[in-house]
Amino acid sequence: MGLTRKRDLTLAVVVTGLLGYLLVRAVYRYFPPLTLWTGVSLLGLAAVIGGWGFLVRARIRDGEIGVGGGRLHPLAVARSVVIAKASAWMGSVVLGWWLAVVVYLLPRRSELRVAAEDTPGAVVAALCALALIVAGLWLQHCCRSPDDPAEDADPAPN
Repeated sequence: MGLTRKRDLTLAVVVTGLLGYLLVRAVYRYFPPLTLWTGVSLLGLAAVIGGWGFLVRARIRDGEIGVGGGRLHPLAVARSVVIAKASAWMGSVVLGWWLAVVVYLLPRRSELRVAAEDTPGAVVAALCALALIVAGLWLQHCCRSPDDPAEDADPAPN
């Protein structure tokens, strides 16, 4: 399993944003009100995943990896990488959606009162989704072994 590439995440944001914008144009009138609390659950998840990254990083750095009391099992690290990748990908899709909502709302703020009221909630949700991406990438980075090759080095094509 390779590292999650930022360009792939960016592509997910763009594709989801374009498709989301078309969907928002069609169904915005049926949306419930967007409050500042709309996307905050993503921020809570990002905080947990970020904290998890610090824990994994500290244990790997201290050499506490292996099978034994209080040590981090190698399978726990592998599962952490899966959670990290899933978080980054999910954050990318959700960020694309909220950016589509924001792009739809911004030009309509002066003509639609509800658009002006929904904009802050959509912006906060987009920022929370961005925090989830960052936390996922951070956890993935923290799961690397100290002797892993540099992140920037892509394997040579065959």
